[in-house]
Amino acid sequence: MIVLIDVGNSNIVLSQYQNNKLSETYRYTTDKSKTADEYYVILKPVIEQAKDAIISSVVPELNEIFKSLFEKYYHLTPTFVSPGIKTGVKVKVDNPKEVGADLVSAAAGAIDQYGDDVIVIDMGTATTLTYIKNRVITGVAIMAGLVSQRDCLVSGASQLSQFEFKKPKSVLATNTIDCLNSGLLYGHITMLEGMIKRVKEEYHTNAPVLITGGASRFLTPILNSDIHYEPALILNGLIKIYQKNK
Repeated sequence: MIVLIDVGNSNIVLSQYQNNKLSETYRYTTDKSKTADEYYVILKPVIEQAKDAIISSVVPELNEIFKSLFEKYYHLTPTFVSPGIKTGVKVKVDNPKEVGADLVSAAAGAIDQYGDDVIVIDMGTATTLTYIKNRVITGVAIMAGLVSQRDCLVSGASQLSQFEFKKPKSVLATNTIDCLNSGLLYGHITMLEGMIKRVKEEYHTNAPVLITGGASRFLTPILNSDIHYEPALILNGLIKIYQKNK
């Protein structure tokens, strides 16, 4: 059994890969203060049968923690998505080292499922839009994430409180919670649709568009039908990268 781990700024997502199948996913809050032993206690039910592991991480502080966890309790050194390993994805940007492991992993998964040209939207702490052409990451746009927008708005407005995202009944609403849901959800999808349109026009492409990431589930009820929802895209990418290196 191979453990697949996506370490993000807000959440850590785990899954298992065995018998050519991806298991259900498990989501934990990212906590930079936890030790390897603490993470072991929390994650043990998911990783106790691990024979190997591959990790995509955008939190450098936790890389050594997870490395120590697997070396101490499972006597194996996990593979990290980083410069120097085979991914099947090339990076054509000013500083390739700046491209996060999550973007590369998502690109690997997208190429495997949809072909060499694809647009990937990843909704996490930030919302990113990546254009892959001929298996090459040619550029990225970074926007404030949906949950980050909500938290920033609520923390800065005295009369607003935290709320759960749900599909708006209409574009305009008559109570505060529905107004916030409409503005944030329709506002975010409209922003993304505008960005997709601009990318397609500027790069003369009709590449398929995929959306993934923890916050993407809040947009699924209002997604345009030609945007493909792929919640496990990064994990699937990790499988492909692992296979190329092992």
